[in-house]
Amino acid sequence: MKADALEKMLARGQDSAMLRFGLGKAYLDDGRNDDAAEHLQRCVEQDPSYSAAWALLGKALLARGYRSGAELAWQSGIDAAVDNGDKQSEKQMTVLLNKLHK
Repeated sequence: MKADALEKMLARGQDSAMLRFGLGKAYLDDGRNDDAAEHLQRCVEQDPSYSAAWALLGKALLARGYRSGAELAWQSGIDAAVDNGDKQSEKQMTVLLNKLHK
């Protein structure tokens, strides 16, 4: 399992936003939404401009039933994406927000 190798890296003190993103994505893919949200939250704390992490954090929070948390994550992600000129992430999270509001 990919997450096991990443957890070992984290245990060795190799913490980084990219590592946390990888862990969050791996756990989200496995349906472990609590673990995913925890690592993705740490990721955006380390790098608030990581728009892809904001997108996945919103998905993990929504999967846990936290609609308002997902909304906040996606709005923060859109802000980060706009600041970075990341049009694809901006579009993706705008669509997610629109679906959430329907």
